[in-house]
Amino acid sequence: MQAAGSTARTRRTVRKAADSQAVEWGARAGFTGRGVLYLLIGVLAARVAFGEGKREADRSGAVGEIASQPLGGLLLYALGAALAGMAVWRLSEAAFGAAGPGGHKASKRALSGGRAVFYGFVAYSVLAFAAGEKDNTSSDRQSRDITARALEQPAGEWVVGIAGAGIAAAGAVLAVRAAMRSYRKHLRTSRMSRTTRRLVDAAGVTGGVARGLVVGAIGVFLTRAALQYDPKEAKGVDAALKSFADTAAGPWLLVAVAAGLVLFALFSFACARWRRV
Repeated sequence: MQAAGSTARTRRTVRKAADSQAVEWGARAGFTGRGVLYLLIGVLAARVAFGEGKREADRSGAVGEIASQPLGGLLLYALGAALAGMAVWRLSEAAFGAAGPGGHKASKRALSGGRAVFYGFVAYSVLAFAAGEKDNTSSDRQSRDITARALEQPAGEWVVGIAGAGIAAAGAVLAVRAAMRSYRKHLRTSRMSRTTRRLVDAAGVTGGVARGLVVGAIGVFLTRAALQYDPKEAKGVDAALKSFADTAAGPWLLVAVAAGLVLFALFSFACARWRRV
């Protein structure tokens, strides 16, 4: 009985820590950090569209851009810490459930766990670069290297193909959910003015659709790499963005997607303030 009581108290203590203000601040800092990354990626993509891009339009390019600024190292430490806060918040959701209806479902907790791993990796990569580890590998190279290793495994083309189809489907889901304004259930819209709600909707819908298009394009290229058994067909964020400029719409489609990513950055900043955590 004493052991059971001790276990229950421990669980309550851990749950209280997960609901603490520190975790909430970490989540809000994380949304701010996410916004900074998308803002820089959108700006870098726009530069590419106008033929002025010298950095790759992906996370590595964004990190390099920050590092080149005065006090860039400190800024990177701040960004990495913010993203680590996002990872901790997502981990607490995986352990105890997310805020809102259905937040305790196993599927949503598993999704939060995956997001915790993702943001943990991103935070680590930013902090490692800030600490002097100069391996800031581009997303394109990472995609090719990982795809090449996967294709070398038994049934590798099937694994890569399924992964590509899953990523493409995830991109479509992101775009559709943004268009349907599914994000509203996570925001404290009652605290916004009517004008603010309209602006947040404009950023959330347009930015979410643009984000979904980029993710979907990455999935399509990964699927093509599996079908052609060629890792060079796999593309990261930078190459996926540049592929929009190769369409019939020319660079203007890339400009539109870049603008959408900037709007998604603004939506992330809005989440930092009004998201239910």
